This record gives sequence, structure tokens and C-alpha cells, in this order.
Amino acid sequence: ASNPRRNVLSRFRVSPADPDRADPGSETVLLDIPKPYGNHNGATLLFGPDRFLYVSIGDGGAGGDPHGNGQNLGTLLAKILRLDIDRSDGGRAYAIPADNPFVDLPGARGEIWAYGLRNVWRMSFDRDTGDLWAGDVGQDRWEEVDLVTRGGNYGWNLREGRHVFRPGRTGAPSIDPVVEYGRDAGACITGGYVYRGQRLTALRGAYVYADYVSGTVWALRAKRGEVVSHRIILRQPRNIASFGE
Repeated sequence: ASNPRRNVLSRFRVSPADPDRADPGSETVLLDIPKPYGNHNGATLLFGPDRFLYVSIGDGGAGGDPHGNGQNLGTLLAKILRLDIDRSDGGRAYAIPADNPFVDLPGARGEIWAYGLRNVWRMSFDRDTGDLWAGDVGQDRWEEVDLVTRGGNYGWNLREGRHVFRPGRTGAPSIDPVVEYGRDAGACITGGYVYRGQRLTALRGAYVYADYVSGTVWALRAKRGEVVSHRIILRQPRNIASFGE
């Protein structure tokens, strides 16, 4: 949203007259997050196996995260949030789950589940394991696939992928991506899904993702966060903005 620029998370109810339509007059704003720049809007909304709502929020835009939002637990930008939208609490239209990692940390936002993420463009839960996979768009050189864990720090803007981005600066220990790829392979990752279907047996259990710019599609297998196999399964010229199940 604009004037002022911000990220808005809203809830709507289904129209009583048509189950395929939302009632535009039923809006409840859950979150209204100030946003300094116009880019990095890669939000994903999804419910986890725990029935809580997970939301990815970009770092606020511009280039290089000039306000240091990635490593700042006092802002919701550059984070993945975890919200209980079945309850309201503390004057909010939602509640913060009691087991969120930073609930009791002074100065931190309790909504945060993970941080240090530049601009997650699509994330998804593995239907079998419950693992949360994310594609995080890089700055200049590296795109990355992350396995997102409770309280995890994924390094931005001190690191881009596995590489130093802000020389001479240190922060909390960060988690390496499962895989990364450079600008020779693409320029904007599109996160996908772990395939759990029955038709394509060769893909079962593989995380399938793509690059928006190059159109390349990969299949990745990992065990306990370590890569078992990683291969290109399709090269095609079209932009891939999202996957579905």
C-alpha cells in the first residue's frame, strides 16, 4: 500500500451469498508495517502444520539493506513471522504464539520466527516432514535456498548466501543456505515445493524450484540439511513467478 508506503496484512470473510467471493466490506487489518522503499515485496502467506500463519516480509527495499533491518530484531522487515490469527491479544488483532523464539527478548518483536532474510520469494512446508523451505532473492551475486528453523538467522545483510556482504562487521551466528547459485545460472530465485505426488515417482521427495530470470528449474534432495542431489530438470525461456500444488 502507499501514502504512506507500507506492507498490509488483512483478513477478509467469505461472502455469504457466494462461497467463491470475498466480502470487501469485511476487512480486518492484522498488521500495518511501515516500508521505506518500493521494492522487495516478496511476501508469502501460508499456514503451518501447527495451524499458525507464517508470513515472509522483505527487508524494506533499496539495495544492500541500508537500514540494517536484516539483523535488527526490533523490526518486522527482513523476517519470517509466525502469528496466531484465531485469537487476539494485547490490543492486536492477532496473538503471538507463546513458543515463538524472541517472545521474552527485550527489544525484539515477538512475532518473529526467523530473520536475516533479504526478500523471500515463495516458501512452503513439506507435507510429509513439516520442514519449511524458502527461496531468498540475492543482492548482486548469490541466490539461495534455505531450510527455515525456529529462531534461525540467515545472515542478511552481513552475508549474501555463504559469502561476506558487509566486510568487517559481525553479528549473531548465521545458518548457511542448503544451496546457492550465482549469476551465471540466474538472477532471481522462485521458491517451490517438495514434491509428494504419486505421478512423477522420480521427483518424489525432491524440492523443486526455479529462477525467474533464466527459467531454469532444479530438483534438490537434502538429508538433515545436507545436499544429496541437485540437478537441472528443465531449461525453458519463460519467467516462472510461482509454483502451485
